[in-house]
Amino acid sequence: MVRGATATLVIVLLVVFSGCLGGGGVATDPAPTPTEPPSTTATSSPTDATATGDVSVEVVEVVDGDTIKVVMPDGARETVRLLGVDTPEVYGENTPGEFEGVPDTDEGIACLRDAGHDASDFAKDRLSGKTVELRFDEKAGERGYYGRLLAYVVVDGSEFNYELLTDGHARFYESSLEERERYERAERDARERGVGLWACATEGSAAGGSDASTDDGFSVTIVADAPGNDNDNLNEEYVTFRNDGDEVLDLSGWTVSDAAGATYTFAEGTELAPGGVLRLHTGSGTDSAEDVYWGRSGAVWNNGGDTITVRDASGETVLSYTYE
Repeated sequence: MVRGATATLVIVLLVVFSGCLGGGGVATDPAPTPTEPPSTTATSSPTDATATGDVSVEVVEVVDGDTIKVVMPDGARETVRLLGVDTPEVYGENTPGEFEGVPDTDEGIACLRDAGHDASDFAKDRLSGKTVELRFDEKAGERGYYGRLLAYVVVDGSEFNYELLTDGHARFYESSLEERERYERAERDARERGVGLWACATEGSAAGGSDASTDDGFSVTIVADAPGNDNDNLNEEYVTFRNDGDEVLDLSGWTVSDAAGATYTFAEGTELAPGGVLRLHTGSGTDSAEDVYWGRSGAVWNNGGDTITVRDASGETVLSYTYE
């Protein structure tokens, strides 16, 4: 059970990202780094792996945060471009306009370069010398424009592409893939928290936003000012709950209230897994494991300032803070 909330206000920032391919080579795979020319050598085909969904490979080189080189089961070497993610460049120039909210200034460019090195170091730490699994995506295809494999990389049971997004090391690379919705949410959450490369940003794509957390890793972020008229865009006014603790949080019967006393109660069986994210949208929709809907007919959270209070099923306050 989470106790002892310590609220900390931060400015929340927001943005978008990553790679695709078609069987014949659709030009949606991001350009290779300057040190990696387009593939021209004969390589092995992952057709059998696509049928099963996974193939185990050995990582022999981490090129940067989103590109690795591997040895396939038949001994052939392949370059793999991680699907759905785009980390800042460490070899070429970065374009701040690709990372929402990052200013197109010398400072913004320098900040992205540092973030690119951080992403590369993170990838080397997680993947270098490891045996990992490649998972392919039917919507994206197997190869990109430059002949590189496009895949999700699974290491130690964790989807590394998704880790890059949740830790703020990458933006979501706009493309057609099965994980699109989940990846968009992960990037948006990282932007809201201002972690990783998003610390380089100066503004979010949705106005407003505040963050508070407890000593046990339970945190709350509010996007109070939805784009346009809040009352016409209720589902873009939302509260994000995140569990950075080590245990599953049972939110059954927990409540969320504003200063005026408007209260939402989580349904029985609602849980938040370690590393999990759950959004409470003001408007209506179909509840899922990652999004729930208040069903209100008007906006709840005041753009100019409000107080959010989260209480557990027994009525004890878990977290309370005021944003301005």
